[in-house]
Amino acid sequence: MGVPIVAIVGRPNVGKSTLFNRLLGGRRAIVDDMPGVTRDRLYGEFEWRGRRIVLVDTGGLDPAGTGITAQVRVQAERAVAEADAILLLVDGKEGLTPADSEVARLIREGASRPILLVVNKIDAVGQTVLAAEFSRLGFDPVYPVSAEQGQGIGELLDAVTAVIPDAGETAGGSEAVTVAVVGRPNVGKSSLVNRILGTERVVVSAEPGTTRDAIDSRFSYQGRDYILVDTAGIRAKGRLGRSVERYGVSRALAAVRRADVALILVDGVEGVTEQDTRIGGEAHEAGCASILVVNKWDCRAGQPDAAAEIRVAVREQFKYLAYAPVAFVSALSGLRVMSLFRLIDAAAAERARRIPTAALNAAVEAAVSRRPPPADRGRAVRIRYVAQTGIKPPTFVLFTTATGKIHFSYLRYLENCLRETYGFGGTPIRLAIRGRQ
Repeated sequence: MGVPIVAIVGRPNVGKSTLFNRLLGGRRAIVDDMPGVTRDRLYGEFEWRGRRIVLVDTGGLDPAGTGITAQVRVQAERAVAEADAILLLVDGKEGLTPADSEVARLIREGASRPILLVVNKIDAVGQTVLAAEFSRLGFDPVYPVSAEQGQGIGELLDAVTAVIPDAGETAGGSEAVTVAVVGRPNVGKSSLVNRILGTERVVVSAEPGTTRDAIDSRFSYQGRDYILVDTAGIRAKGRLGRSVERYGVSRALAAVRRADVALILVDGVEGVTEQDTRIGGEAHEAGCASILVVNKWDCRAGQPDAAAEIRVAVREQFKYLAYAPVAFVSALSGLRVMSLFRLIDAAAAERARRIPTAALNAAVEAAVSRRPPPADRGRAVRIRYVAQTGIKPPTFVLFTTATGKIHFSYLRYLENCLRETYGFGGTPIRLAIRGRQ
């Protein structure tokens, strides 16, 4: 048996994401006074009294909702179906509402696991009387807490660990490859994630900004573990709206920084935009490997010169990502989607590659003999030694006789020579100079 799963459910704006963040000990979910901020399932893992628990945050349940709201309800229902225990959260300050009663009925009908009724926003001991009326929902006991202030959390977690199964031994295996799916709004990120996973894991809508947080999905493909991260669409800074959108973009960029590989999606119909190149720059600076994915290619399948045209445009606009492979896919039809994993595995391997020191110095020595470094204040510069000091991305330090900096164009020359010799396809590499100083 794996790590037990606990789902947090309830109507909108009762504090589910606040409780999620409190239990995980950090700001993992977006919190805002506007109802309906959380739309997808958010997963996190924490430990309580030596027990590991996977926690799931869900969108607010609106039994009568339509459109995106209905999709949010489906995501919450799936979280309930896979959970080993359910935390049904209600608002103690607002009191028992008809929506609470309806949500409780739906959860009771759909769940075969223990349900714990948690009354949130009980911020003082004297307010515990506010929790009494919720006993009418038919759950006993009732757990009063303050997710904001942390009151009652220990007692709640003790109750949770008493009803969930013990986790068995988990498989060790190799470390999962984290793949962030990034791009501007409406290029098909969530559709690609759902296509790969084979299920409606994340909410998809034609409305820009549907995804508001970075959604992690762990899965296995051909014997290897992956963590696929769907992210909010990254707009230009000047076009960001309210705080929810700004925080979603911040989480998207954070996902890029923790990823092994970034799938940078480009709209195959609209072509490459300036914002696409900015997003590619974020991935390059973060040091993760990159794959340029041209989506919606089914719309241009009948155009014989389209691939060559957009490949030229991609290479011109993403000059600093010359090492990144280009793939043409359709998340809608599934065209070449699963072939992305061949590129993902190759890029992740190159990002973790180490070069033997002797071979590395021989390659750099050959490059220097063809083109010596520029003089430093009239004096010839000699590269005495090269060492690889890190991976993910591959990082190299050149020990030189220079007293100042070596021009970036020469470092680019050395980078190109290393790539010609060793490949490093899909991954950035870092070169640093350590001179006499």
